[in-house]
Amino acid sequence: MENKRLAAACAAACALAALVPGAAHATDGYFQPGYSVRSTGMGGVGIALAQDALAAAANPAGMALVGNRFDAGLTLFHPDREAQINGTTYSGNAQSNFLIPELGYNHMLNPDMSVGISLYGNGGMNSGYNTIQASQTNLLNGAGVDLQQMFISPSFAWRVTPSNTIGIALDLVHQTFRANGLDNFANYSINPASLQDPGHGSSNGVGVRLGWIGELAPGLSVGATVQPKIHMSSFSKYSGLFAGGGSFDIPANYGVGVAWKATPAWTLAADVERILYSGVPAIGNTSTNFGLVKLGLPNGPGFGWRDVTVVKLGAAWAWSDALILRAGWNHTDNPVTPDNVFFNTIAPGVVQDHLTLGFTYAMSRNIDLSGDYVHAFKHSVTGNLQPPLQGSETLSMTQDSIGVSIGYKF
Repeated sequence: MENKRLAAACAAACALAALVPGAAHATDGYFQPGYSVRSTGMGGVGIALAQDALAAAANPAGMALVGNRFDAGLTLFHPDREAQINGTTYSGNAQSNFLIPELGYNHMLNPDMSVGISLYGNGGMNSGYNTIQASQTNLLNGAGVDLQQMFISPSFAWRVTPSNTIGIALDLVHQTFRANGLDNFANYSINPASLQDPGHGSSNGVGVRLGWIGELAPGLSVGATVQPKIHMSSFSKYSGLFAGGGSFDIPANYGVGVAWKATPAWTLAADVERILYSGVPAIGNTSTNFGLVKLGLPNGPGFGWRDVTVVKLGAAWAWSDALILRAGWNHTDNPVTPDNVFFNTIAPGVVQDHLTLGFTYAMSRNIDLSGDYVHAFKHSVTGNLQPPLQGSETLSMTQDSIGVSIGYKF
């Protein structure tokens, strides 16, 4: 029976994987604020607080603490991005709504060990400017990008002592990318034929996430997790755009967290995460050398993103035996600097603060329904246009999302 359940979960993961390329979003830079509906409702916390079978996305050690369960969810994401160039505002919302699926399965091998699989969108970026050609920045109408990253993460977790749990997740990553409206930048590329493409290019890679959760005292837990940089195969369609001939790796990231069951009804949690965007040349290379160094070279222009620290705060209140209410706050540094504003017209990941709300309602002993709502407050960055262009540009972004998931305990 258990083998059949695992096979069914794997089949569902593969089926859902085909849907993930419909998801594109940007929050903590381009990473998600949280990796499940339950986690996101609490500001994205999850390093020391495991709540469902998506726990491996934040800390694989948490999978040994959630029991036998299956979770599936879907989030509707609505970003609003714009660029004000020399006093005129251009909308980057050629596409405004995106669906983000999630899926998790966990099976306890014994009371202390688990195996599972989590499928989720790590993050992404989307923009599309229908009328930006009037800005005289050399961007054509339709200029924009579409980046999507999907993780399938088999995991193993082991409670090695009553108060210490460790875990490992193998990250199987597939990403796609498309760029349009960059024709006028062909002379600045080492390979003009691979600067843009009407279709998506694809890239694959394998990485790992490690984690630990320790119970310091009854009701008080701490956790730590690390994911080294994931080396991805190059985007051959975009070897003339990304630094290093189309290379676009997943940045290294690490974090620590704490969770405290303050009372039988209240649970409080906090995470601090560091994302090392500067370690990926396509993301971290400055664009201030544009025109001096060609696009696609190892030191070629990138988005100039700096490393960011993300702080996540969350609270859960058991209103009754059947209903849990959640709220949270997620704050990230802005990775986009004023010197690199123009290059980030097509990648405006400038959001900093998120307010989150959520709930879980137990419909029976085995089945529960969860929901979340996230509002990212509008944030702007202003800088000068890239020479030889003259003037200034202000990038702005805000976003909302609403998600729902079903959990089944067995």
